[in-house]
Amino acid sequence: MIGDEAPGWPVVLTDGPVLLRPYRRSDAADWSAVRQRNQRWLAPWEPAPPGPWHELNSPDAFRYLYRDQRRQSRRGESMPFAVCLVETGGERLVGHLNIGNIVRRAFCSGYAGYWVDAAVAGRGVIPTALALAVDHAFAAGGLHRIEVNVRPENIPSRRVVEKLGFREESYHHRYMHIDGAWRDHIGYALTSEDVLVEGGLLARWRRLQASAH
Repeated sequence: MIGDEAPGWPVVLTDGPVLLRPYRRSDAADWSAVRQRNQRWLAPWEPAPPGPWHELNSPDAFRYLYRDQRRQSRRGESMPFAVCLVETGGERLVGHLNIGNIVRRAFCSGYAGYWVDAAVAGRGVIPTALALAVDHAFAAGGLHRIEVNVRPENIPSRRVVEKLGFREESYHHRYMHIDGAWRDHIGYALTSEDVLVEGGLLARWRRLQASAH
């Protein structure tokens, strides 16, 4: 762990080539490039204020997002991660994962959201990242429950949580305004007890990967 600003944050998490770390100011250009390249892949699934995609995902937009993320993480309300792949010569930013809307005391819960570059989708990057983040949130982060809400039509994102064994618990009608309309979402969740006996969510994911080969 780096520092002691909030329970479990900031932190760097790794498994193989997958690396999760706090964002840096210097990520602006790389973040914007990935987002601009993936407009068709990402725009149908994300809530966004009105405005052109190129402006909402510019380096300047990242700097605003970066400041907002830092404020929330310092208050213990979120754990925003840059998802990177470690490759020969360095690391490459390929996605985002956030444990947000964290409420503590008797609730100890948060919501996970994520996106990934279409160029690396299907390679296990986001399932690995989500498993790493959930295990950390349950341990050093002191959380008990993580929820993920996904549009029914978003099959790739649903596969992520279903592969990891998140329970489908609810159906939220007209849950969030996305892509011009109020969209339904399916609610998934895990509690710390669900994965404790397996040694954590990452251990579960590794066993699933091993059984698939």
